[in-house]
Amino acid sequence: MTRNRILVVDDDSSLRRVMKMQLEEAGYEVSIASDGNQAYTMLKDLQPTLIITDLRMPTSGLQLLGRIAQEEIQTTVIVITAFGTVETAVEAMKMGAYDYVTKPIDFDALVLLVHRAMERQNLLEEVRTLRSALDQRYGFESIVGRSKKLLRLLDQAARVSQHDTTVLVQGETGTGKELIAHAIHQNSRRRAKEFVPINCGAIPKDLVESELFGYARGAFTGAVSNKPGRIEAADGGTLFLDEVGELPLDAKVKLLRVLQEGELPKIGASSAIRVDIRVVAATHRNLSAMVEDGTFREDLYYRLAVVPLQIPALRERREDIPELIDALFTRAKDRHHLPNARLSPGVLQRLISYRWPGNVRQLENVLERLLVLSSSDLICEEDLPEELQRASTNSGSLWPELPEEGVSLDGVERELITRALERFRGNQTQAARYLDISRRTLIYRMEKHGLPSDPFSGAI
Repeated sequence: MTRNRILVVDDDSSLRRVMKMQLEEAGYEVSIASDGNQAYTMLKDLQPTLIITDLRMPTSGLQLLGRIAQEEIQTTVIVITAFGTVETAVEAMKMGAYDYVTKPIDFDALVLLVHRAMERQNLLEEVRTLRSALDQRYGFESIVGRSKKLLRLLDQAARVSQHDTTVLVQGETGTGKELIAHAIHQNSRRRAKEFVPINCGAIPKDLVESELFGYARGAFTGAVSNKPGRIEAADGGTLFLDEVGELPLDAKVKLLRVLQEGELPKIGASSAIRVDIRVVAATHRNLSAMVEDGTFREDLYYRLAVVPLQIPALRERREDIPELIDALFTRAKDRHHLPNARLSPGVLQRLISYRWPGNVRQLENVLERLLVLSSSDLICEEDLPEELQRASTNSGSLWPELPEEGVSLDGVERELITRALERFRGNQTQAARYLDISRRTLIYRMEKHGLPSDPFSGAI
């Protein structure tokens, strides 16, 4: 792919020439095509970073979009339409278009949109390069996704894996904390030794110390022999303490000694034994807030959080959801020997749009449930669990049906942004979160519609 190269596709020769001139003046290398077929034949040799295509022409822009999506051609597409209707623009966006412009074209706005689209495409190219490098060097193929947030996390995990530093992995339930911990172990010098996972919240409180630290013969009634604890089993390898915030106070004191001194205080033993372990801890709780509340030891927190890694929630990396669905559904089909099962487009769209409070684990469970309970190979919307059907209904159309006289998509978008800003008293971060877009995208769309950057600056 050649950076900053644009392919303009339109059956209006005069508009093609004007767009070519305007974009070349803005510093881009521009080629032109008269319809979707000609554009498609040019793609392989041209490898444009960006395509700007009209929707209504012989071999339409929608057909071109479909071929680009089907063959997974890595480019960004902006569509042009004189018919600013919800149907055509939304259909194009669903097929992968980045954004749209309407005729007559405001060329200043078009150049601004192209700048932003170029920045996005160049960033995606950097992301793909980083993902490939991480997979080849560190074997992170089992962790699915190419979002910027996930790749930043994987890059940090790859770097810290090369050192014996203690790591605290933080993230909501179901985000894959153990998967990250295991990847750190597999890429460390300790990979030949044991990776010992312990769910601190699953051990009964009266058994925590004996389970973690072990005990000597005669330490208590029934201790008829020496018992090594889980920490001792991890000697030379990696100890993974899942939900470390659930440990009782006495166990936290002894764990601190292990981290500080490398000494394991076995119950009933006259002296501690030396252990060589690397600790990766994980929690879904806010340990720093627990320190402030006095419910977690400050000294232990700083021993654990030498390198904190934050796993983003699935709703924070929505661009990874389609790839996750594909990987998890394929894995489930193989496991249950159901190779012909497939998701209908409606099911796929609802899965992509759902917020997934249980994160990747919930998505995996829902896909498996759909697979084993469906009465046919094609999984349809009525097969969805109630919570997804209810959420989809609640987040459905803004109107029961589209108005007969048509509607301006620009006007609808402007109204939605205005109302979201009003709802949050001009707070762009909250409004962007409410609209499920990035703050940068919100600011661009505010500029596009001529909305003031601070509409509430003069409010009482």
